[in-house]
Amino acid sequence: MSKLNIVITGSSRGIGNAIYEMLDKKQCRVIGHSSRKYAHQPNNIICDLSQENVVPSLWQSALERCNGHIDILINNAGIFDPNPIDLDDEIWAENWRKTMTINLDATAQMCRFAVKHWQDTAREGRIINIASRAAYRGDSPHHWHYAASKAGMVAMTKTIARAYAAQNIYAFAICPGFTMTGMADEYLASRGGDTLLADIPLGKVAQPEEIADIAVFCALHAPPSMTGAVLDANGASYVR
Repeated sequence: MSKLNIVITGSSRGIGNAIYEMLDKKQCRVIGHSSRKYAHQPNNIICDLSQENVVPSLWQSALERCNGHIDILINNAGIFDPNPIDLDDEIWAENWRKTMTINLDATAQMCRFAVKHWQDTAREGRIINIASRAAYRGDSPHHWHYAASKAGMVAMTKTIARAYAAQNIYAFAICPGFTMTGMADEYLASRGGDTLLADIPLGKVAQPEEIADIAVFCALHAPPSMTGAVLDANGASYVR
């Protein structure tokens, strides 16, 4: 059996790194991405998704490293920077644009390239988008942009699933709550960890490996009939 070729954006740390490591131990060729070089993933493609016109070159580089065919795309890259409404108008708007560019626009472009690639090659493909509980529950007053970007990601995933299921192109979204990553650590500390934990019936935040388990299942094992599924992992802090 030939190796599956898998591309993961934002693979250098947290959830992305956990997904990368799990898949790397299986019969897969895993191509990661990060904004700067990390020693533990020396073959990552390096680019800053906040910059214009970088996604086409990211896709092309990944395709070349996969010998011309990608089987699975996992979009994990994202930022969680605060954006209080009392900032200067131009700064607030720029913060909004940056979050949308990285969290939603880059994801959309990668999904588009993937769908067209699978259509052109008439082969099965899978997309897993790492969204957030914020897509449904919303987030803090400083994170309108983050919640909006993740809601857009979920809606896009559902649309892709409905549009291309008959072509054997499948799409899944995963919506974690708080996960013990670098992005969440500062937020937990600033908002009062005990207060936030009290809002999670499970009594603890998720570990990156828990979310990675779900992503690996979607990538390798989920039946086609699950396409379009949105999987929650938030310790019952938001139950739909």
